[in-house]
Amino acid sequence: MTKVFEIKDKVFKFCAEYETYLKYAYKFVAALMLFLVINSSIGFMEKVSTTPVALLLALVCCLLPQNVTIIIAAILVLLNLYVLSLEVALVALVIFALISLLYFRFAPQDGMLFILTPVFFKLGIPYILPIGTGLLRKVYSVTAVVCGTVAFYFIDGIYQNITTLGSTVAGEDTGATAKISVTISQLIANREMYLVVGIFTLSAIMVYVIRRLSVDNAWKIAIISGTLVQISGLFAGYLLFNISDKTAGMIFGNIIAMILGFGIEFLFMDLDYSRTERVQFEDDDYYYFVKAVPKKMVTSSEKTVKRFGERSREEAKADSRKLIAEELDIDEDLLD
Repeated sequence: MTKVFEIKDKVFKFCAEYETYLKYAYKFVAALMLFLVINSSIGFMEKVSTTPVALLLALVCCLLPQNVTIIIAAILVLLNLYVLSLEVALVALVIFALISLLYFRFAPQDGMLFILTPVFFKLGIPYILPIGTGLLRKVYSVTAVVCGTVAFYFIDGIYQNITTLGSTVAGEDTGATAKISVTISQLIANREMYLVVGIFTLSAIMVYVIRRLSVDNAWKIAIISGTLVQISGLFAGYLLFNISDKTAGMIFGNIIAMILGFGIEFLFMDLDYSRTERVQFEDDDYYYFVKAVPKKMVTSSEKTVKRFGERSREEAKADSRKLIAEELDIDEDLLD
């Protein structure tokens, strides 16, 4: 276990030393994955829905603020939807405008959560986002996860209903009203989206509240509680809405989320409760009760290297004089 803590300490030192480069790297990877998700879901415009374009856009985004990545992703979605239908693109523009009002009002500093939400949904592990948000961010940061969830379900709805939208577009007797109606209804009538948004919000709030409590192992309790809320809430909702094909994936994804949550705790809040200290002191106005719990830390052992056979001639001569003086029981200076 000591070796694990030493590796953790080395990782933190490495991240601190190369923080600038790592920041660019993770922004590049997150933006690239988001653009690839968009291309794989609604890549209707062939000129922009290619891997080289995604790489180029991700390279640009890694040098800019995170919110610029969200704006570029929205433009990319609108361009692809414009190829499908002008009406669908207009509906998407209105929805994105509403999402941006909510996001920039409550969580403009949590752009990475917005970016990662569609990516994690595509990977099948979005359940770590509410837990991670509750552990590391403020309670209102869940707004970014909610906005990313709505954006994902809108794009996924277009993908799932592409046949319906295609036939509507091709129909001679249907006009712009029918296209708009189909586009809006696939989002507004999506009961699964409302269920996921509600459960994610509840889970993030519960994790945030519990991990701030002054109890032992608060983070572990928060992670387990958040996971149970997601499993029980989504399982009940899937039964209610007759969604049976996602239950197994949901449970597996939550198990992965719980493991990742414990990994977050190990990195940022691994406390040694066996050395808890309680201090009481006062000033003119208040009496304070302080509970101090130290973090688990292991300092790297210092290695002392002893060299043999490399003593200088003067050192050897001095040691010889000292030994002779001790044997003769005389002052060492008399041997000069």
